[in-house]
Amino acid sequence: MKTRKPTLEKISPEFGSSLKIKKNEAYKGENKPFWHFHPEFELVYVNKGQGKRHIGNHLSYFNNSQLLLLGSNLPHNGFTDRLTINGSETIVQFKPDFLGDNFFEVPEMEKIKKLFERSKKGILFGVKTKQKLGKKIEKLNEKEGFKKILILLEVLHGLAKAEDYTLLNADGFAFETEPQDSAKIDIVFKHVNQNFQEHITLEEIADKVSMTVPAFCRYFKKVTGKTFTKLVNEYRVVHATKLLTESQMSIADVCYECGFNNFSHFNKLFKEFTGKSASKYRSEVKLMVQ
Repeated sequence: MKTRKPTLEKISPEFGSSLKIKKNEAYKGENKPFWHFHPEFELVYVNKGQGKRHIGNHLSYFNNSQLLLLGSNLPHNGFTDRLTINGSETIVQFKPDFLGDNFFEVPEMEKIKKLFERSKKGILFGVKTKQKLGKKIEKLNEKEGFKKILILLEVLHGLAKAEDYTLLNADGFAFETEPQDSAKIDIVFKHVNQNFQEHITLEEIADKVSMTVPAFCRYFKKVTGKTFTKLVNEYRVVHATKLLTESQMSIADVCYECGFNNFSHFNKLFKEFTGKSASKYRSEVKLMVQ
């Protein structure tokens, strides 16, 4: 069993989504698996492949397919060492409150709530459930908006009813992540949230967490999967969508209000994050509310 502390992984859903869904068609080894945890639940389906399961204090291997549900803050490594021909790995990550604070408290959600409780120990599902739900999980990556949420709820309902499962840490061993594990990244996100409309230098943010700039850049990319600059730009673009929707400000004024100092750069990034220009975004919003 690993004795070192797991690293916090900061997960950011795609723009305009409350979930993060990744589908890997081929394992190329770019991202070396590391011992980590995150507040999000993680649903993993591998249809053809092989690898190692290291979840909490459980260690085992698989050589075909697997379906796992991992609870919030349960330390684990990456799973797939190799995908076979036509093999794929689908990973779905979502926060416990992604549908609101009390959504899973209503009587109709009781079974899913109990599923979430069991997932704290890591759940490995059997062949019957894999065959029943595997294709649905794989198709989540192709769906948008309401349909995506609806299918995920159907999958969770199916998992909650399943009887062919094993708890991987059934001996009751529990991991407790300490506050300092996530303290640095929380400081970073709080500072960006409060100051994204201003210029934030790498020296400034690195100093906030008592790190050198090179060490901070390596740490931040490892934990979040993105650069610090990309994070700041994401905050700015999200704020821009809010202003374009709710205010009568010109697009140029929105650009500068959000912290950008170059209009063409703003337009380029806005389209990169949202898939459309700022003017098209605003016109589509107006059509929706008419």
